[in-house]
Amino acid sequence: MRAMPPAICLMGPTASGKTDLAVALAARFPVEAISVDSALVYRDMDIGTAKPDPATLAACPHHLIDLIDPTESYSAGRFRDDALALMADIAGRGRIPLLVGGTMLYFKALKGGLDHLPGADPVIRAEIEARAERDGWPALHAELARLDPASARRIQPGDPQRIERALEVCRLAGRPMSELHGEGGTALPYRLIEVALIPSDRAVLHRRIEERFRAMIAAGLVDEVRGLRARYPLSPEMPSMRCVGYRQAWQYLDGEIDLERLYETGAAATRQLAKRQLTWLRSWPGAEVFDSLRPDLVESVCARLAEAIAPPP
Repeated sequence: MRAMPPAICLMGPTASGKTDLAVALAARFPVEAISVDSALVYRDMDIGTAKPDPATLAACPHHLIDLIDPTESYSAGRFRDDALALMADIAGRGRIPLLVGGTMLYFKALKGGLDHLPGADPVIRAEIEARAERDGWPALHAELARLDPASARRIQPGDPQRIERALEVCRLAGRPMSELHGEGGTALPYRLIEVALIPSDRAVLHRRIEERFRAMIAAGLVDEVRGLRARYPLSPEMPSMRCVGYRQAWQYLDGEIDLERLYETGAAATRQLAKRQLTWLRSWPGAEVFDSLRPDLVESVCARLAEAIAPPP
């Protein structure tokens, strides 16, 4: 029986060094990177997404970057289709897919298939968002706990997008979203080698997050959002403008917050994103965890991959 081809999943929270490690891996192994990032799919959104610069992309080309305009939407289902097509092409050329990013829902969709969930409904979403504006997201999380306790246990009260989606599914399907999970799973035809970068010191990660967000502001994030608003018919409810950093820059441009508050809320939102990513990763089945702060990270991961990539006897 022919062995399944390998594929590497490089996962980690924002600011954990995934891109730098991917570049190092590309210099040592015959890999091609596939971005697993729901923000990098947008064109013209470069600064706030920490999109790899031209030098990085020259050293380690990434697929699934700059796919759509900020007015469009991208889904986990579309990601899975795109990623599987790319993985087949990469493996067919004798190379190894390297899936790198922090959008854990996309990794979940890729690994376990898609649940049979109803599509988005703009009317219901607008109703949920209006109620959240009036009552607050914690109140809607409490409602979710009544309707779908299993989903509420998995979703943090400070995660509005997932609360909204779970309530939307309850309305559309007439049953809890947790009951629908696992109904559409399909086997993945690859031997997954899963690497999770988890920093041993959360304070160091938080400092990196704050430094990086300040660097984004200095690099022109506000001007980038100003240009996007002039170039595209955007609204703050669109998925692109709900990305961390872009939502806060929009509020700054609308005069809702001042510059110091922009720094504070942007960094805080990024910390919350990292917290959600780490929650996923700590319970992720099959992942080998590496401390992203260890000085010999590259050597350690390369040694493990060399062992794991070797075909089984």
